[in-house]
Amino acid sequence: MKRRTFLKTVGAAAGGVAAGFHPAFADPADPTRRLISHASGMPRRVLGRTGQAVSIIGFPGLVLGKLTQEEANRAVRASYDQGVNYFDVAPAYGNGKAEVAMGPALEGLRDKIFLSCKTKKRDAKGAMEELEQSLRRLKTDHFELYQLHVMSTAAEVKETFGPGGAMETLLKAREQGKVRWLGFSAHTKEAALDCLRQFKFETVMYPVNFIEHFQHKFDPEVLALCRQSGAAVIAIKPISAGNWRPGEKRTRGNWWYRVLEEQGEISQAIRFALALDPVATAIPTSFVDLNEMSIVAGKAFRPATGTDLDAMRKLAEKYSPLFPRKPLYLGAVGPHTNYGALA
Repeated sequence: MKRRTFLKTVGAAAGGVAAGFHPAFADPADPTRRLISHASGMPRRVLGRTGQAVSIIGFPGLVLGKLTQEEANRAVRASYDQGVNYFDVAPAYGNGKAEVAMGPALEGLRDKIFLSCKTKKRDAKGAMEELEQSLRRLKTDHFELYQLHVMSTAAEVKETFGPGGAMETLLKAREQGKVRWLGFSAHTKEAALDCLRQFKFETVMYPVNFIEHFQHKFDPEVLALCRQSGAAVIAIKPISAGNWRPGEKRTRGNWWYRVLEEQGEISQAIRFALALDPVATAIPTSFVDLNEMSIVAGKAFRPATGTDLDAMRKLAEKYSPLFPRKPLYLGAVGPHTNYGALA
């Protein structure tokens, strides 16, 4: 099966040592953390073992589920023109509307971007059907990255990696050239850790957020295991302002979590997430205006300092965590298939 040429790493490495370097952040002198300059002004980083240079701000496909096709076309083109080359989408977004809108919006851009998709199906048959549907909707014959979507419970991990599970589909699709690299997203720490122990994934999409980090250490264990396995992290919820407080009026169409609204705070939050190792890129929240503000933050990105860390710790005190402080996950899952040998 003939496949399009995949992206090549471009640009020259550029980096620098941050004054007042704090050990909680990745060492900016580490060559694996170097930024790659781009004519657009949007820096790029190599996405772990994929070797591909992706923009440090990615496009959140979920936003397209709320737009007309014309609006979707403008949003995608505007982000691309600002240097964004990592585009994320999933069939669950807008009940498929996001994929349907992104396909035409990427016309003329497909070979110039890194396209990532996902499946929430946990069985092999369902996952293959969803993959084929996504390929049709996105008007492409392959995805650079394909992921297990929102892994959260022990039961999901057990089914996915067991006989007849979705992992069989991901490996088969990779053999067929329909996907090149494999990853997963998770909303619980325990699921993320279990998935990382099951298979040597190229990427992990995980909430990396200053509130979750400081208030209940939601990310350190996951980031550490990602470093150990060589998996790159795609940060989600980087500009979340946490959970709504009881009785608080919800904004942005009753959105399920609060978001930062000021450019200064958004830039701080993006800087924080991108400073943690091995975070390669960050996917902002699903609103066009906040995506644009996140792009501004990405273009102004600089290595974080201890002063930045202190500022984010203080800001975190104003909010309530979005994700549970206590595990809701029942037990770790042992390996079911020797997927490690197939990584």
